[in-house]
Amino acid sequence: MTAALKEITPPAASVAGRQRSAVLQSLSRLRPLRLARRVLVAGYADRQRIERDLHDGIQQRLTGLRIRLALAAEGFHARGDTDASAALNRFGDEVEQAIDEVRAFARGVYPAVLASNGLSAALVSASRYTAAPVTVSARGIRRCRPEVENAVYFTCLAAIDNADKHAGPAQISVHAWDTANALHFTVCDTGRGFDHDRTPAGAGLTNMHDRITAIGGTLTIDSKPTHGTQLHGSVPYP
Repeated sequence: MTAALKEITPPAASVAGRQRSAVLQSLSRLRPLRLARRVLVAGYADRQRIERDLHDGIQQRLTGLRIRLALAAEGFHARGDTDASAALNRFGDEVEQAIDEVRAFARGVYPAVLASNGLSAALVSASRYTAAPVTVSARGIRRCRPEVENAVYFTCLAAIDNADKHAGPAQISVHAWDTANALHFTVCDTGRGFDHDRTPAGAGLTNMHDRITAIGGTLTIDSKPTHGTQLHGSVPYP
């Protein structure tokens, strides 16, 4: 009986070897995720820095120039030189357009409202500047790690952009909510949809997937021809 038990009981060294192998396999899966997360966080930090530089640098300089042109136009007008005053006002209008373009670019790089007010406010703000009409339902969600809010925000924006480009005339909606353990979000459109089996994943979908999986989340896409598209993401709270 003892001999039989010895035959079927694996040696301790063999068990320890398998355990060590399992641990190494787990670590090998975690390392790419940790690296991806570090790269993602660094990228968002760079986005914030660029947004601050645009706001505190170029935008402020242009605003100062706009004010000086307006004052100069008033001075010429007071002296009766209406032609010079009108020309300066036209230059001022062009500077104002440049300010709007810089502001829009900075908002696309990194919206300041995301850091200050959170995901819900940032999504509502972004919906005001999209080409297609977008409804947003995201009230009441609590603040979470900056890299999570960033990843979800830019994933939603990418999904909206995809719908605007490929769905045709459609209604687009964004919904974000949280549960005890996770933050969830969906981006839906009522457009033309697509067939998963016949449509290879493009760079946009791949980037969205990579962005969410880098922070430990999951992303799924459900679509059928003529039935619209729904993107659903979920990120667990730590």
